[in-house]
Amino acid sequence: MSADITAETPAKGTSLQLGHILRRAEPIIISLIAMLAGLALFGLFLLAVGKSPITFYELVYKAGFGSAFSWQNTLSRAAPLLLSALCVALPARLGLVVIGGEGAIVLGGVAAGAAGMYLPGLPGAIGIAAMMIAAAIAGGAWIGAVGAMRHYRGVNETISSLLMAYIAIALMNHLVEGPLRDPASLNKPSTAPIEAAYRIGEMPFLGTHWGLGLGVLACIACWVLIDRTSWGFAARIAGGNTRAAEVQGLPVGRLVIGFTALGGALAGLAGMMEVAAVHGSANASLAAGYGYTGILIAFLARHNPLAIIPVALLLAGFEASSGLVQRRLDLPDATVLVLQGFVFITILLSETAYGRFKLFRPDEWRRK
Repeated sequence: MSADITAETPAKGTSLQLGHILRRAEPIIISLIAMLAGLALFGLFLLAVGKSPITFYELVYKAGFGSAFSWQNTLSRAAPLLLSALCVALPARLGLVVIGGEGAIVLGGVAAGAAGMYLPGLPGAIGIAAMMIAAAIAGGAWIGAVGAMRHYRGVNETISSLLMAYIAIALMNHLVEGPLRDPASLNKPSTAPIEAAYRIGEMPFLGTHWGLGLGVLACIACWVLIDRTSWGFAARIAGGNTRAAEVQGLPVGRLVIGFTALGGALAGLAGMMEVAAVHGSANASLAAGYGYTGILIAFLARHNPLAIIPVALLLAGFEASSGLVQRRLDLPDATVLVLQGFVFITILLSETAYGRFKLFRPDEWRRK
C-alpha cells in the first residue's frame, strides 16, 4: 500500500506541474497565433492592392529593428506605449474596458507644460517632480472620473472614456491655442518651451529618454500590485464577480476608482515625458495616437503588465517603420494603422478560443 502511494505521488506532482505550465502557456500561444493570423490576413490585403507582403515585412524589420538607429527610434516610441497600455490593463483586472487613455496623455502633457511655464526658476529635480505630479493628477482625475461614473451611475466605461478622450483633445487644442499659447509659436501653436533644467535626458547606452525606464519600472510595479498584493487580489475578485465581492465586504467602489485613476495617472505621465523629453512644450503633437495603440498592446498582452513590455516594443517597431514603408512602397502613412487593425480583430476573435483546446486542459487527460 505504501509503495503504491510512493509511486503515485511523483507522478501526480509531475502532472500538476504540467497542468500549471500548460495553463500558463495557453494565453501566450493563443495570442501569438492570433497575431500571426493578423499578419497573414494583412499580407493578403497587401496582395490585393498589388504590393509584396515579403517586401513590406522586410522594411518593417529594417526600420524598426535592423540597426542601432532603428532601435533608438523604436525604444523612443515604446516609452509612451508602455504607460498608455497600463491605462487599459489596470482597469481590465476589474472587468472594465477603458479605451480613453489618449485623453489622459494629452491632458497630462498640457498640465506638465503649464507647470513648466508657471514654475520657473526651481531646481531641475524639483521642477521635473512638479511637472510629473501635475501630469499624474490631470490624467488620474480624468480617467478616475470614468471609474466614478461607472460605479456610482452605471455609465458604460468604454463609451464614456472614448468620448472623454475627444473632449480632452478639444480642451488641449483650446488651451494651447488660447490661454496657454506662447506668442512666439506662430505656425504651430504651443505652450512656452520649458526650461532646459526641466528637460529629461537620455538613458546611458540606449539613446532614448528616461521615459522608457519609467515605463518599464511602472510595468514591474503594476505586476507586483496585481499579483503580489491584497489590493490586486481584491481587484481580481471584484472583476470576476462584483456582487460576490460586495457581499464579502470588499471596497469595490474604491477599487474601481483607484485602479482607473492609477491607470490615468500613468497615461498622464506618458504625456509629461513627451513634453519634457521629446517636444519641449505642449502642442497638438501630443495627440499622436499612443493611447489607441495602447489598447491593442494591453489586449495582446492579456492585460499582464510584464507581457506589455515585449508587446510594446513590437508595436513600437511597427510604428517606427511607417515612414520607410510610405517612401519605398508608395503606401499611405496610415498603412501601419491598418495592420494594427487586422491584428486587433484577430486578437478579439481569439477570445473565443480560450478553454476550447484539450491540450491546455490536462485534467481531462487524467479523467479519460
